[in-house]
Amino acid sequence: MAANLLVEGGIIVAATLAIWKGSDWLESSSEQLSTYYGLPQVVQGAIVVAVGSSFPELATVVVAAIGGSMPLGVGAIVGSAIFNILVIPAVAGIATEDDIESNRTLVYKEAQFYMLAVSVLLITFAMAVIYYPGGPSLTGDVTRPLALLPLGLYGLYIFIQYQDTADHQTTDDGGDIAVGRQWLLLLAGLGVILVAVESLVHSVGVIGRAAGIQEFLLGVTILAAATSLPDTLVSLRAAKDDRGVTSLANVLGSNTFDLLVAIPLGVLIAGTWTVDFAMAVPMFAILTGATILLFTALRTDLLLSTVESYALLGAYLAFVGWVVVESLGLVTGVLPAWDTGQNTRSRHAFECLPWSETDVRRLRRRHDG
Repeated sequence: MAANLLVEGGIIVAATLAIWKGSDWLESSSEQLSTYYGLPQVVQGAIVVAVGSSFPELATVVVAAIGGSMPLGVGAIVGSAIFNILVIPAVAGIATEDDIESNRTLVYKEAQFYMLAVSVLLITFAMAVIYYPGGPSLTGDVTRPLALLPLGLYGLYIFIQYQDTADHQTTDDGGDIAVGRQWLLLLAGLGVILVAVESLVHSVGVIGRAAGIQEFLLGVTILAAATSLPDTLVSLRAAKDDRGVTSLANVLGSNTFDLLVAIPLGVLIAGTWTVDFAMAVPMFAILTGATILLFTALRTDLLLSTVESYALLGAYLAFVGWVVVESLGLVTGVLPAWDTGQNTRSRHAFECLPWSETDVRRLRRRHDG
């Protein structure tokens, strides 16, 4: 057993490196194509580069949905969003000598729209609990029609960015960029990421089941950090090139894409996903708090200082410590109690509620699988 776990750990490391390499191809080609087509800096960071660097998270949700492990994929998205908000700006701010510059467009459009994205997704989960209850208390099925709500909001986001693009006048004609080569590089990056993510999701699931850790928490920690590596490198490189707006816009744009597109797409593929609202609300509360913290730091003189960067990093380390303590069962009352990967509250509901045998078998299969 120990040898098998070591092999799975090696696969996780190799898959993470492959994701990094594929994402590097994907992001460099995205940047070149953005320049060629004359996109403004904020749109380049918030959509083109953000979608490119978010492809590992999207692939994670798709692979998890196909494999019947949606909690793992959704956990990766939520954990990645928290990682992106707190760690990426912090690393970029600490690594650069000067403060990272922001602007009013980034603060009052990108950051606030991202807050709206968090709210809409949480409302979607609440509607699932209210209108499609899954059996145990505070669980509900996110259906395909519900998944269309956040997707529709992302359509509005694209429309807003399109308006900015239509008004933008570029000074770079991109005449020296080989467009065909960049498109091929982009497709190659997509292929490498897909293969690597499939291996990553499988290995993390194997280790999680062996250790008795709930899939959602595995996604929030291990998968989130692995799939967020490309975003970190993109923002760090942009910050060192004195492109602070692109660096920060990539973070907010990536998170907006992950929440409004990646999770709903997984639901569309899987058909339905049972959300535990008692698990979702604390995580989204942390995500909202992290977003407010970043928003406050960016609005202060429209700069992200070194001190503020260390504060963001400290907040993430506190979050990871809390998740570890929760997963070990040392703290109760915040997240639902989990025992060897099974929701003890749900198992209790199996025994106490007056459901038919068919309902019990259906719910057992859902929580076991």
